[in-house]
Amino acid sequence: MKVLSDFGFENKKVLMRCDFDVPLDEKGNILDDFRIERSIPTIVYLTKKNAKLILMCHLKGFGDEIVSVAPIQKRLAEYLDCPVIKAKNCVGKEIEDWISKMSPGDILLLENLRFYAGEKENDQEFARNLAKLGDIYINDAFATCHRKHASIVGVPKYLPSAAGLVLMEEIRILSKIRKNPVRPLIAIMGGTVQEKKGLMFVEKMSQIADFVLVGGLIKKSIEKEKFSFTSPQKIILPVKEAMSDFDLGPETLKIFKEKISQAKTIFWSGPVGKIEEERFSKGTMEIAQAIISASAFKVAGGGATIDFLRDHNLASKFNHLSTGGGSALAFLAGEKLPGIAALEEGEPRSVKLSGKP
Repeated sequence: MKVLSDFGFENKKVLMRCDFDVPLDEKGNILDDFRIERSIPTIVYLTKKNAKLILMCHLKGFGDEIVSVAPIQKRLAEYLDCPVIKAKNCVGKEIEDWISKMSPGDILLLENLRFYAGEKENDQEFARNLAKLGDIYINDAFATCHRKHASIVGVPKYLPSAAGLVLMEEIRILSKIRKNPVRPLIAIMGGTVQEKKGLMFVEKMSQIADFVLVGGLIKKSIEKEKFSFTSPQKIILPVKEAMSDFDLGPETLKIFKEKISQAKTIFWSGPVGKIEEERFSKGTMEIAQAIISASAFKVAGGGATIDFLRDHNLASKFNHLSTGGGSALAFLAGEKLPGIAALEEGEPRSVKLSGKP
């Protein structure tokens, strides 16, 4: 897989897939810009190399509706302290004409990819039309690498491609946990896992971790599915206590904290309580404090987990915050992420971008 240093970007049109899917409130205001902030080093690197930078992303608004990326444009301009132009569309002659007039160092943000059905369907014509916009493709959207979308797996078929700085850092750190962790390795799995595939992540994590501590909602899913684990002795479930299913009780917290205190590597994905309600956030806070107190390499992933840590000014206490939720779990479980596989496939096809496959 190629990286940024493998290319020269002088005067090149660089099509970069970013992860800007940040949480918005009902008025469209950004609630947490962690993913935007993480993308800045790659963007700065490319603009300093005099690339003509075309950014593409998707964005879900309040209630998961697909919305304009206008809030992203404004926040990027604030971080970069330079103009960021937003296109009205993702593809088409108007966009191509605009790009032809770009100067080295200019930044163009394409409109939301998911306004086009061809993105999620991995439509090859849509992928080719995106590829027509650039000379080189960069994927820096680790959180979307588990999706077989046109901007993730389609475009690399037609352009020389490389991984951005965020993607390379995610691969490096998560590979260390998966292949060569300092033990004991403790995985903490919270949130809601309702599908059987989600429970398989717990199963696969138990194969690499010394213990997997799971939240109450996952326990309910395990019981509902009557799921059987290969190494049940590694799965630590909440004990039955006279309190709500939406948070951990004192006896469970005591057991979990004892395991965490012994860890040398910790991976945490998902709050252990229904933190949307303050009364159910106590367990998640105690788990966070226990992880911080442990003499371990600490990694947290997933949007809700990262939001919680940043809201409570605890993010700096962790060695790494992963931009990925499902993608981080899939990577640790040993799955080949489609977005990473697409970058590893080598040279792009010798196909005219305007032609049919």
